[in-house]
Amino acid sequence: MIPARLLLAAWAAIASAATAQVPSTVPAPPAAQSAVPDPMVVNKLIWSAMAALDQANQTGNYSVLRDLGAPGFQSGSSVETLGTVFQALRSRKLDLGNTLLVAPNLQIPPTIVQGGLLRLRGAFPLRPVPIGFDLLFQNISGQWRIFGIAVAPIVLPAPQSGSTKP
Repeated sequence: MIPARLLLAAWAAIASAATAQVPSTVPAPPAAQSAVPDPMVVNKLIWSAMAALDQANQTGNYSVLRDLGAPGFQSGSSVETLGTVFQALRSRKLDLGNTLLVAPNLQIPPTIVQGGLLRLRGAFPLRPVPIGFDLLFQNISGQWRIFGIAVAPIVLPAPQSGSTKP
């Protein structure tokens, strides 16, 4: 398991990038739509976002990822912009498909944030490179759709030289 302090350090940039996309003009949804979904739906949302990003990275075509998004995500993210945003991840050739094989570890409980957006933040404990995520979803007509997505490998500190395990 990844220590919480390492996740916190790795997520400072990702969290600020994902939450920076939350405009203050997003209207609050009706009360029935703003409830946090059950754990099965939460996992499905995470895995679906990871599958869409994995396929986009494999093909270099981000149109489906964009089309799965909420209207605010679509209007603020062109296919070209998404390609640029995920260039570094794509160039590392990380197989995000492996995230579909393990349960995500949520760093914070699923939370409804500003504007009624659902925030899901955590990591997949993959070896040798854990994958972290910070996702925002907007409820559109009863369906949660991507509003913001940040995914990155978590760089673990190198072991100190000369240290020994007890």
